[in-house]
Amino acid sequence: MEKYMLPTGKELIIREARKSDAQRLIDYVNAISYESDFLTFGPGEFNIPIEKEERFIEESYNTKNKLFLVAQIQGRIVGNLSFAGGQRPRIKHSGEFGISVLKEYWGQGIGSRLILYLIQWCKESGEIRKVNLSVREDNVRAIKLYERLGFKKEGKISRTFYINGQFYAAIVMGLEID
Repeated sequence: MEKYMLPTGKELIIREARKSDAQRLIDYVNAISYESDFLTFGPGEFNIPIEKEERFIEESYNTKNKLFLVAQIQGRIVGNLSFAGGQRPRIKHSGEFGISVLKEYWGQGIGSRLILYLIQWCKESGEIRKVNLSVREDNVRAIKLYERLGFKKEGKISRTFYINGQFYAAIVMGLEID
């Protein structure tokens, strides 16, 4: 667990998700589904029973190459990050993450803090040597954040997203962990 003071004077806590967070995480994800078209899901598309979310959290907590983080302010979940490495020996050293922050907290450094926590965790793991992500090509703010944190553009995949009758490509980015 790590604590930070935000520019607003509020304390941000970043910690690993716990099974007891399951319902609050489901509620959080349903809330953010209405806030941005940059996500891989839209409103009403995240229909996960609480038992499945609890299993996902437990698996993340009990697997060496998985991490599930929550960002909290005054007990409220305002962001999350989920990282999963490969399951087989040849690919378990690399994985991909997804991240989100409630819109009212954008621009306060929460996403940066979540990613920096992930990078440090990877370095300390002794197992993760590559972190990957996919981001919609027109999500300029996110791309700039990832580049600022050391991620490099590695490719582009056309027609990855289909939203409101329009296709969007995904930029694939990666960070090598020393």
